[in-house]
Amino acid sequence: MLDIHSLMKSLAERRSIFHLEADFQFALAWRIKELIQDREVRLEFKPFANEGMYLDIWLPTIGTAIELKYFTQRLDIEVNGEQFALKDQSAQPLSRYDFVKDIGRLERVVTENEAYKNGFAILLTNDASYWKPPAPRWQITMDAHFRLHEGRAINGDLEWKDGTNPKTIKNRESPILLSNSYDLHWQAYSQLDAERNGRFRYLAVAVGS
Repeated sequence: MLDIHSLMKSLAERRSIFHLEADFQFALAWRIKELIQDREVRLEFKPFANEGMYLDIWLPTIGTAIELKYFTQRLDIEVNGEQFALKDQSAQPLSRYDFVKDIGRLERVVTENEAYKNGFAILLTNDASYWKPPAPRWQITMDAHFRLHEGRAINGDLEWKDGTNPKTIKNRESPILLSNSYDLHWQAYSQLDAERNGRFRYLAVAVGS
């Protein structure tokens, strides 16, 4: 099975920050190819030929699928002579939903397609609101089921709180059913000169064997 933490550590030594999610995706795929030279690496791969689902990275030789998310807060910084201007994406409830949906998608491909042995859902962010313990009474927030803070376990039938404005969650209304339980533990990725929002951490959820 792919050692995802060694991989992320190796990537951080090369790239401590990314412009966009696509930049992160390409850099991770390239690093995998460098480290495991005899293995094929595919991007935006369709696990089901007749559906519009795409996986960010697919490693057919070892049967591993990877889904990525890169959520940012505003950060203007120069790193190794390159200027980065990250946007404040906000909308954390929707982003949390999207990451949990990635876990559900990986569960499905591992279960329904025998070529897929396991997968990883990875979230990289400089937004501490994803990993920090939430405020008291967080269980009554609209996205309580999708919270991703350190030490939490997610499982079962996850859905928005009753009464959530349908316009707020447009195209994300469907509940997500997770067959397994996942303990969430965040890892350090990079620290950029103690700048505001300059600390990056990642969450990697392993799905399958």
